Amino acid sequence: MRTIILPRRRALALAAAGWTALAVDRTIAAEESAAYVVDVSDVTVKVGEPAVMLATARVRDGYRILTAYNNRVIRLSSYDDGVIFDNDMVPAKVDDRALVFPVGLRAVKPGTHPINGLLRVGYIHGTDEMAMVSMRLIASVTAKD
Repeated sequence: MRTIILPRRRALALAAAGWTALAVDRTIAAEESAAYVVDVSDVTVKVGEPAVMLATARVRDGYRILTAYNNRVIRLSSYDDGVIFDNDMVPAKVDDRALVFPVGLRAVKPGTHPINGLLRVGYIHGTDEMAMVSMRLIASVTAKD
């Protein structure tokens, strides 16, 4: 049997890489929620005119919306700065078994602009599980002159 001795720096780097991989896997899992299905409408608008993009998070069977939580969309951004948003944070409106987020926006240049944000929502499952999760909001805004 042969023993391999790694230099201390290399061993620490390998350990850090392993922890980073675990953290990445955990982040990806956090963005996918067993409690909600997210639907986001792409928007087509004339440059300069106001528009509303609707994002809807529907709660799955067996789950309930945690209405006491500040369910919201945050960190809205446009990949190419072709879209500006009315607000930095958009609170949810509860509609039956769904959270609806009306995201006000305005396209500032023509073309198709990828946008994203982060939904922060809470849910209740059964009698003893309550959680807050993050899910990605990904859509596009197409602007015409």
